[in-house]
Amino acid sequence: MDTKLFARIGAGAFVAIALTMSVLQLREERPEPLPEVFTVFEPDGDPLPAQLRACAAMGELALSSSDCRAAWAEKRRRFLGQEGEASTPASDPAAQVSDAPAPPSQPQPEKGL
Repeated sequence: MDTKLFARIGAGAFVAIALTMSVLQLREERPEPLPEVFTVFEPDGDPLPAQLRACAAMGELALSSSDCRAAWAEKRRRFLGQEGEASTPASDPAAQVSDAPAPPSQPQPEKGL
């Protein structure tokens, strides 16, 4: 027999199989996608997250707010896993910086070079 005939039969069989597989794939029912689950954090009586959000919304004004500084200190205490109300010692440089007045928001002109 002729080789062209075998090639045509092979190509026809390939096309027939490809069409059959495509039709079978289209006939299958697709599974319903699972609904997305959204996790919403709802604090259970803890005012700290709300206070931190309020401080974040204040911007630079939060630096001079004693309430915001107290909320940040509590967040640090919880994050670091420290127990109780540990106050900072007087020799701690961080405590001295927090008592210092906030720097002005506008840059000061440089004095002679």
